[in-house]
Amino acid sequence: MALFLSIGEAMVELSQTESGLWEQRFAGDTLNTAWYARRYLGQDWTVSYLTCIGEDSFSKRFLKFLAKEQIDTRFIRQSPARNIGLYAIELTEGERSFAYWRATSAARGLADDETLLQAAIEAADVVYLSGITLAILPPEKRGVLLALVRAARAKGKLTAFDPNIRPALWESQDALRSVLTQAAACATIALPSYDDEARVFGDPTPEACAKRWCAAGADEVVVKNGGAPFLVKSADAEVTLSPPAQRPVDSTGAGDAFNGGYLAARLSGCPPSEAAAKAHDIAVQVIAQRGALVRTQ
Repeated sequence: MALFLSIGEAMVELSQTESGLWEQRFAGDTLNTAWYARRYLGQDWTVSYLTCIGEDSFSKRFLKFLAKEQIDTRFIRQSPARNIGLYAIELTEGERSFAYWRATSAARGLADDETLLQAAIEAADVVYLSGITLAILPPEKRGVLLALVRAARAKGKLTAFDPNIRPALWESQDALRSVLTQAAACATIALPSYDDEARVFGDPTPEACAKRWCAAGADEVVVKNGGAPFLVKSADAEVTLSPPAQRPVDSTGAGDAFNGGYLAARLSGCPPSEAAAKAHDIAVQVIAQRGALVRTQ
């Protein structure tokens, strides 16, 4: 059975319902992508999550949640000294804002057990991670993780990366730009978001963004662009897709859902442009509902 491995930080999510009450779920960018990949990959795939959590009650609930959602937990460590992180979502006309409690999140130690990390990546057929995965790690552990992912790519494994730029998590803009550029050289598939990339790298167009990622080493790039036209660039072609505009109820997790849908479609044999169209359809369903993890068709 093939293994899809997602590496990153999972957190307790608090989101406001229409009544104003708060609802508790679990989410996190790489967890969201794993969850959607599980929905769209066949049962000949195992989807596994690698992180570090605590031994607190919410961490134990998180493990039960993963078991219920058929996400493998063999590569999750538990720390007696730290807890699972938490964040809250507030919405204004469908657009999200976040408050985080993650400074002492156990996930910051997800790369501390290098033997486990190496074993997980060597066992995987597909390795997925994000800029948030890298941002929360100490610099020396970022280097360890990137070296392992680079080696996995060299062995022919599919490696996928979403920069998911969150400047507040990085020690400096220079570190952010440097590490993300290094990550491009480790990625078979890169899944950047144009608005983030333009702010940090100054890309004037999605085409320029895709070109920069390919020049840095990625083989295939999808430049997501909210509800605007977005770009798919591979060795064979460069295609712009122009979907109709959609007004979001809640944009939380839309990019993560796109990533999960896109990777599942590519792994199922769809060409890049077809996979991107399928992934966009999934993201449209996600923004029509509240929360990061929603049931889609």
